Amino acid sequence: MTTGNEGQMIDKGITLARHLLDDRQKFPDGELRALLLQIGLTSKVIAHEVNQAALVGRLGTTGEVNIQGEQMKHLDLWSNEVLVNAMKETRLVCTMVSEEMEEPLHFDRNCLDGSYVVCIDPVDGSSNIDVNGTVGTIFSVRRRRGQGRDHVATDVLQKGNEQVAAGYVMYGPSTVFVYSAGREVHGFTLDQTIGEYVLSHPAIRIPQRGKIYSVNQGNYHRWSEQTRRAVDYLSAPDKATGRPYSHRYVGSMVADIHRTLIEGGLFMYPGEVGGGRKASGKLRLLYEVAPMGYVVEQAGGRASTGTERILDIQPSEYHQRVPVIIGSADDVALVEEFYRGQR
Repeated sequence: MTTGNEGQMIDKGITLARHLLDDRQKFPDGELRALLLQIGLTSKVIAHEVNQAALVGRLGTTGEVNIQGEQMKHLDLWSNEVLVNAMKETRLVCTMVSEEMEEPLHFDRNCLDGSYVVCIDPVDGSSNIDVNGTVGTIFSVRRRRGQGRDHVATDVLQKGNEQVAAGYVMYGPSTVFVYSAGREVHGFTLDQTIGEYVLSHPAIRIPQRGKIYSVNQGNYHRWSEQTRRAVDYLSAPDKATGRPYSHRYVGSMVADIHRTLIEGGLFMYPGEVGGGRKASGKLRLLYEVAPMGYVVEQAGGRASTGTERILDIQPSEYHQRVPVIIGSADDVALVEEFYRGQR
């Protein structure tokens, strides 16, 4: 037995596999269970490579630029290839979308068997890897709607509220796998002594309100007036309302959201004024924002653009960007008031 979150004792027998097998109500046909287990297994391979990146030549950029206009990292490309192969081999995935691929990848041989569409950011926050910072993997699972290549766009461009599962893996001081398939959010820590994910954070609930906000403050002068006023409010001292909030920003969505999920507060990546590339923010809807919004909402939080619920957005393109305000329900609602002009 080991001590887990808030001092509760964690039974080392509750591995990710056992947890998924025991929940027959949520996974009656076993396919989603098998897919989540495969993502978990693949993340162990990525975790090992992250730990060895400096020793095996995975640091730095490749010299190529991805569809986002961003420098591609060696670890990004390697992790994407590993995940593509893993999803293909399950025979459960018909189509895959990745930050590192311009178009969705359709697995022809899986057309008859594959029931799912998987959207993935293979290495979130990969700029941190060169300085030994925290990175992660984000995943989203949706059910396939049609058959064959003609249905790829229909299958992929689904609202976030149609996800059947989503989660992330955080490669930090320990490797943590967090997922939800509806109703609850569970976290597992990789026990290196047995090579298995062990339930360490059962039934996570995000606090109704927190005391930390996470945003790239360096972009302050590029934000809208509503965003600046909201951040000014959060950082202004006022004992009666529990301010100021502390500012924490890792630069990896996985790391910042994980802290927010456990401790409460806000994660924000707003759009920028001026009509540039980040007018709608930086983060992508399908494989970053929607899955994180799903997890946080299932834990009792809120996910918004400031003006609309993230999971209600109808995607129009594979790499669509949206502004992000995710976190404790009361804190997100507070920032939304600034966007509506009520503050």
